Amino acid sequence: MLREIINPKQYPEEGFRRWFTDDYFDLIVWYRDDRKTILGFQLAYDKEHNERALTWMSTGSYTHMGIDDGEITGGYKRTPVLVADGAFDKNRIAEKFKKAAGNMDKDIASLVYKRLTQY
Repeated sequence: MLREIINPKQYPEEGFRRWFTDDYFDLIVWYRDDRKTILGFQLAYDKEHNERALTWMSTGSYTHMGIDDGEITGGYKRTPVLVADGAFDKNRIAEKFKKAAGNMDKDIASLVYKRLTQY
């Protein structure tokens, strides 16, 4: 089940953000300064095996990216970065998210689920 991280680091240029996490997902939700209007979200998934992230912005744009975790055999770990990735299995991820979002704020869970299925 997704649980909220209390007091996540805030970046003023991003607006106010909330962070929810479990073993499979990380969900970051960005708000306008009013902390009521959602600007967008990023849902990272499959964190243990082949992490990818779907980002939706209120302008209507979506991006789906893989996450290069920065691991180098025999070297220093680099900063993780987003890289081009393949198809997004929206139905599977949307249903998995719906189950994981059982304890979340219903407005956020509903918005994310809707946007996942509309990708």
